Amino acid sequence: MTTVLVEALPGVAIVFGEVPPDLKGDLVEFGLVPAGDRTRISTVLGAVGNTAAVAGNLGSAIAGAQGLYRLSDATQAVLRAGGTLAVKDGANLGAVFLNGRIVHQARLIPAATVTAAGALAAVGPVLAMVALQMQLSEITGFVRTNIALTGQVLREIRNEQWAELTGLVATVDGAIDQARAVETVPASVWEGVAGSKALLLKQRDQYQRNVRGHIEQIDRLGTRARREYLETNAEAIVFDAHALLSSVKAWIGYQALHAARARATGADDAAEAGLVEVLARQTRTELDSALAETRRLVDALTRELRILAELPGRDTLPLPGKRKDAKAARDISASLLSVLEPLADALHPPASPLAVPDVVCAPDSLDPEPYLRILRWFLADDERLEVLAFADPADSPDVVSTIIGGARGMFGAAKEKAPARTMVAVTDRRILVTGTNPFLEEGDVQREIPVDQVRYVRVTTVADKTPRPAIDLITRDENLRWTFPADVDGDHVGAAAAVLAESMTIPESERRELRGRGPASITAG
Repeated sequence: MTTVLVEALPGVAIVFGEVPPDLKGDLVEFGLVPAGDRTRISTVLGAVGNTAAVAGNLGSAIAGAQGLYRLSDATQAVLRAGGTLAVKDGANLGAVFLNGRIVHQARLIPAATVTAAGALAAVGPVLAMVALQMQLSEITGFVRTNIALTGQVLREIRNEQWAELTGLVATVDGAIDQARAVETVPASVWEGVAGSKALLLKQRDQYQRNVRGHIEQIDRLGTRARREYLETNAEAIVFDAHALLSSVKAWIGYQALHAARARATGADDAAEAGLVEVLARQTRTELDSALAETRRLVDALTRELRILAELPGRDTLPLPGKRKDAKAARDISASLLSVLEPLADALHPPASPLAVPDVVCAPDSLDPEPYLRILRWFLADDERLEVLAFADPADSPDVVSTIIGGARGMFGAAKEKAPARTMVAVTDRRILVTGTNPFLEEGDVQREIPVDQVRYVRVTTVADKTPRPAIDLITRDENLRWTFPADVDGDHVGAAAAVLAESMTIPESERRELRGRGPASITAG
């Protein structure tokens, strides 16, 4: 017997037939979908499988719905590409990806095929219950990844509020377990949670306000003040993010129980069926909003903690409580990151480590790895690093000449510490400019220039005692010069300038403004 997956909702398939071992780990149980609705799904979609024009002889494989499966991004990308899958008996062959490979002998019937057969319209309320179950499974997965809040994190926060929230979560979870056991929601089970609606809404709204408050602070503060806020409030942020997800999980569980109760008491009632669809839409909106806000907040805090963990030049970390002991501060940072990372990675998988770009302008003695480890957390997921350059400080003479011409007493100190330089990182969308010391010690990027503001680029040579290559960059608002140490390969400097030159442009609006300042404007004045 083969495996058949029928895409019943965008990104959600119902699994029929044999469930191979590779698929079982990702299979979502029907949970609160009533037993009667499961029968309807099997009957209606089984009929689709038996239709020769749709799926040939696949009907024999659809012996009963086994569960739900969330189609991965890779699978959906293949489906959207169109025409890239082998088709057999009207279904796509080998369309299910697991850990980068295709499940053996899987058949996938796309949603478009099922819709054309008129099957989905016949089971609209049933699919609404499926959607609710998938939402509940989704939020449960996120909460489970971060369920172990440590004593370190909980020590200074609101234990009483946490106890109230976990009590409500346990109440809803208990009702869901009972309903799943009997495959319906009896009156006694529903009555046990029906009175919790106001408290559930209170908890959800409270932590939503807390998370939004953190986000508002992050948005309005400058770079340094924002970092201080995140570091000082790290424990509260960890708690509020987890509490929001837990409260949303409890609320969606309550809504799913409500919908399942409506299906149990009025399977043929149009009003009850409509209520189920309304609940599914509402919870999808609420879940998307909560996940987006939590993802944004957790991303911001995790990014700062990861940067702090990579800083080789920072001796102390001003984490919660302004602790002065460096070792204690590092231990706290590691503890917070270990608690937060499972949730952060589930909400937003981290970007891969940065590889050394093709164009690097640096002395042979400079190791780019410490800079790349920190820079990784400044770039967006799809942002590409194209150039990494290290210039001498602005208006400085050749570093070697300075050392030789300086006092003998300063020579040893200069050898012990690498000279301060200007780091220039060019991506496909912006230019990041900062001092190497502030970057390694504080994770501070001092200037950011969008590449669409580049107007002109030139390679030149600065005639000091030892000629040095340089790049002149004219942007919309300023003129910059980066002069490189004499031992930096001039070909690499030229290649860096070539990358920058690809962005050179003068918008027509700026041309018009400049032309408006011609001789005629002086005469008119």
